[in-house]
Formats: sequence, C-alpha cells, structure tokens
Amino acid sequence: MIIVIDYDAGNTANVLRALEKLGSSAQLSHDPAQILAADGLILPGVGAFPAAMAELEKRGLVDVIKTAVSQGTPLLGICLGMQLLLDESLEHGQTAGLGLIPGVVRPIPVQPYYPVPHMGWNGLTVRQTTPLTASLDGQDVYFVHSYFADVPADSLDVTADYSMEIPAMIHRGQVYGAQFHPEKSGDVGLGILSRFIDLCQ
Repeated sequence: MIIVIDYDAGNTANVLRALEKLGSSAQLSHDPAQILAADGLILPGVGAFPAAMAELEKRGLVDVIKTAVSQGTPLLGICLGMQLLLDESLEHGQTAGLGLIPGVVRPIPVQPYYPVPHMGWNGLTVRQTTPLTASLDGQDVYFVHSYFADVPADSLDVTADYSMEIPAMIHRGQVYGAQFHPEKSGDVGLGILSRFIDLCQ
C-alpha cells in the first residue's frame, strides 16, 4: 500500500487519480500507524513552506515521516513536498524542514524573460541515474514554483533550464523529490510514478 500523506497542503486528488490509473493500491492518510506500515510514501504539496511545516508539526507527522524513512520506506516528495525534504527554506523568513536531504530552499532569481513563478512545461536533463530517471532526458514536464532546492551535487539527479539550472529531481538514499508535478505531466509523469511504485514493491 502506498500512502499519500494528508496534511491539507497537497494536490492529492490528482496524485491519487494517477496512482489509480497505474493500478496501484493507494490511500490518503495522516494516520501514523498507516504511514509507518506503508510500502511507500508520497508527500505532495502546494502552497507556502512555513504553513506546510506547521501543519505537519500540528498533526505530529514530522517524527512519523522520519521514522518511516529510517526504516527504509521509499518516500517521494512532489513540488512543495520535495522542498520540505530539505534542511530549511528561506521562503517568508527561515523555516526548518524535514532534513532528509541536505540543502536550502531559495527564491528563483528574477531575470528578464524568465518570470517567477516558473510555470509551464520545461525540458529535463538527467545529471545522474536513479531508479526514477529512466528515459527522462529531453522530456518535458509541468512546473509551478517560485523557489528552488539548492542541494549538493551528489543529490542532484535531473535539472531544467530556466534562467538557471533548476533542480528538477533530487534524492538521498530512498528519499526522492520531484520539483515538477508528475501527476500533471502526462505519460512522462506517469512513468516516474510507475517506477516509484516498482521501487516500493
């Protein structure tokens, strides 16, 4: 069973719909027992980093997520959910994250011809191979974000070019992140989710 973590800050309906389309047994839950018993976890996210972390804390999910990861449960963070995996964010001040992948969430620099938020379809460049990156080089996926995940090179898997090298996919151990929305990225996104399902099995 894959659990999509419920903390009222995610694009959960579309994520669940995509998993269902792939034939995966998935459920939306914030129950610690279900999260700890899951074969895999997805942490979606839309909105602001401080509010999302506050809601995870309020629901007592921060330690639960860390415990699940320490037990070897694969975790995929999507969009804001990926940013929450890092040590901290500079969005609206400084806020501590889950600390599962080293790094800092920083604002995308405003440049001519590159409006922020970064919104729309962008091509991908694979920097290092992981179980989720097969056939992604040169493929287009859908982004909506104003901040980027500044991570060490050994955690940087895939990038997109948008006035700078935007980290599009990251990982550390069994913890993975996608800055874009796989659930909104057609067959390419479904392929990523399918490979994550395989990883969980």
